[in-house]
Amino acid sequence: MAVPWFAEVTPFVVLTGDQFAAPPPPPLGSGLYRKEYEEVKALGALVGSSRTPEQTQIAYFYADNFPLQVNRIVRNVSEAYLTSSGDRARLFALVWLGATDALINTWTGKLEHPTWRPITAINEGDFDGDPKTRGDVNWRPLINTPNYPDHSSGANALVSSAMKMFALYFGTDELTFTVTSNNPNANPNARIYASFTDAALDVVEARILQGIHTRTADLNGRHLGVTVARWVFKHALKPVKGDD
Repeated sequence: MAVPWFAEVTPFVVLTGDQFAAPPPPPLGSGLYRKEYEEVKALGALVGSSRTPEQTQIAYFYADNFPLQVNRIVRNVSEAYLTSSGDRARLFALVWLGATDALINTWTGKLEHPTWRPITAINEGDFDGDPKTRGDVNWRPLINTPNYPDHSSGANALVSSAMKMFALYFGTDELTFTVTSNNPNANPNARIYASFTDAALDVVEARILQGIHTRTADLNGRHLGVTVARWVFKHALKPVKGDD
C-alpha cells in the first residue's frame, strides 16, 4: 500500500485521524457487493465496456492528478468571484485544510478495511466463495489501478471536501465555474458546472467508469469529505470583522 504513514499524520483541524472514518464496505457475498461488482465490471472495463461515449469522456476527464486539478478549480473560482487577496488566501487555506484532513481520515479507513480493488475482485471472482460473482482473469480497468485499497475513495474525499467548502464559503451550492483536465484523452479538456455538487457527483461516477472503485467506496468517500469540510469550516479560519 502506498504511503501508509499518511494515516498517522496529525490532522490540521479535525480532532483525530479517525474522527470521520468511513463505515465498513459491503461484506463479500452480500447482495450489495455483487451489485457493485457487476456494475464496475460492466462500466469500468478497458475492453468491451457498456460505457456511453459521454461516460468514457467523464472517466478520462477525471483521470488527472486530483490535487493539481482541485488547485486549478480553487484558482478559477477565487479569480472569478473574489477581489481581495485576503479572501482568496482564506479560501485556498480552507479548501486544503479540509481536503488534507479528509484524506488523513480516508487513509485511516483504508488501513482498517484493506479491501481489494475491482481488478483483483474480478480476476479472482471465481475463487471468492460466492458462486454468483463470475470472474474474468482477463478483465482490465480503463485506467491503471492505484496501489492502495478500494475503500474508501480518496479522490472523492478530496474533491467532495473541496466542493462542499466552496458551497459553505460562498453560502450557496449554485455558482458557475470551470474545471479543466490535463489528461491527454480528455475531450473536451474543460467542463463548465452550475453547482459544486454536480462536479462532485461526476467524480463519484468517474471512478466507477474508470474501473478502479466500487460505488460504496465512492459514496462513502464523498460523505467523509463533505462531513470533514463542514467541521473545518465551523472550527477554523473564521472571518475577521473589520472596524465598524
